[in-house]
Amino acid sequence: MKLRENSKYGIAVPTSMGVRISPPNGAPVHTSNSYYMQATSAESNAVNVSSSLGIKGLVLANFVQDSPISYFIKGELRRRNIDYTGPDIPQGGPWGYRHQFNIADSGYGTRGPRVHNDRAGEVGRVLNAKDFDLEKIFGSDGVRILHLSGLVGALSPDTTRFCSEVVRAAKKHGTLISFDLNHRASFWKGREEELRASFTEMVSMTDILIGNEEDFQLCLGIEGPREGGEDLTAQIGSFKEMIGRLKEAFPNVSVFGNSLRQVVSVNEHMWGVITLFSDTWTVVEPRPIRVLDRIGGGDGFAGGLLYGILTGMEPEKATQFAWASGALATTVLEDYASPVDEGSVWSIFHGNARVTR
Repeated sequence: MKLRENSKYGIAVPTSMGVRISPPNGAPVHTSNSYYMQATSAESNAVNVSSSLGIKGLVLANFVQDSPISYFIKGELRRRNIDYTGPDIPQGGPWGYRHQFNIADSGYGTRGPRVHNDRAGEVGRVLNAKDFDLEKIFGSDGVRILHLSGLVGALSPDTTRFCSEVVRAAKKHGTLISFDLNHRASFWKGREEELRASFTEMVSMTDILIGNEEDFQLCLGIEGPREGGEDLTAQIGSFKEMIGRLKEAFPNVSVFGNSLRQVVSVNEHMWGVITLFSDTWTVVEPRPIRVLDRIGGGDGFAGGLLYGILTGMEPEKATQFAWASGALATTVLEDYASPVDEGSVWSIFHGNARVTR
């Protein structure tokens, strides 16, 4: 697995940008009258670790022309060191296109999180390769890693086709392909056979495959650990066996990443990861982390892993950095990790929460 040299972008992502609104202080949505708004998507969240640490990222997305939400999203991407490209599509009147709204109650203590996705008329559902200069992006500009998420891949038949075409264009120019499967049952309903075939084809071109046991089973049909009374640490052998089956089915994949999460309460999780780099296993056994907002922890893990690969970390270090980046994302209200420097991430891994002066 070799990174392309002389590239303008570290990571590029096809995505459907939207906004997330959440009440402050973990309050429930149905009793709140004030909200915190952020620009969001699983794919752009995974870029954020690298972009925060100085590696330019790129978002490929549709935008709603003259929409104040679109202006907000673009401004937030610029602030986060992420470029964007894609068409401004006319709204088409009040009942036309818009950016998705993610309305999230973070939960607190014994009251679990509740997330309501409001995606009717979502502009990202009509992504089309003809609207993007893929030859310029992957040829003359250059991208080291293309990162996909199963969320945008399953959003509509158009986005499935778009992601497949982007993967082929990236592969042609020597860009590494990363795929976080991110299975969502509501997106797959009625399209299971079609999406299984498309995802399998894209994974056959993938270099870095990320997910959890449910993603691998539901997207690719790979047998995983059975649910039972054992805790996550006791099941690590079963997770390794699952990744072994994945490696046999997809020998082209060089790096496998599997996040492990056990919920103790809304504000305390057991968090761990397993990676396989070629033949090198690394396990960060689940250990307790304090959680302000769980959304984005998996994207933080993916982003930290990609940063480790981009910067040439050894497998053990890249895995540890990925674990800590996921943990970092759960300590903030945003659903992405924004480290100030590498040291702030390593402090989390080493359990050093002392004040820095």
